[in-house]
Amino acid sequence: MAELQVDGDTLVLRLARLEKLEAVHGDLRAPRAAVRAIAVLEDAHAPADRGLKVGERLPGRSEVATVHAQGERLFAAVHHDTPRGLRIDFQGTDYDAWIVGCADPEAVKAALESS
Repeated sequence: MAELQVDGDTLVLRLARLEKLEAVHGDLRAPRAAVRAIAVLEDAHAPADRGLKVGERLPGRSEVATVHAQGERLFAAVHHDTPRGLRIDFQGTDYDAWIVGCADPEAVKAALESS
């Protein structure tokens, strides 16, 4: 399962081996200074339910893909066992946002904001 980590001044989205195959993508990195907002999502699947997807998508079950929709480029890593999650908005990076499923998005958000 995808995991958010802080590595110095960098936010890292570490993907499991299977997720890397599904998404045709490696781990993602972004400068922490580029983070504009972090929001808890009750339905983390919803942002990936639109637009063009490059990667794996089973509607409402699993999305591990790059999503191009409404002028945005998102990366989603959400599974059926983590339907809630976080939306991390960026400025000046390759992605406008990452959508990441989390078992406890409030705790992950607090940890990211405090580190």
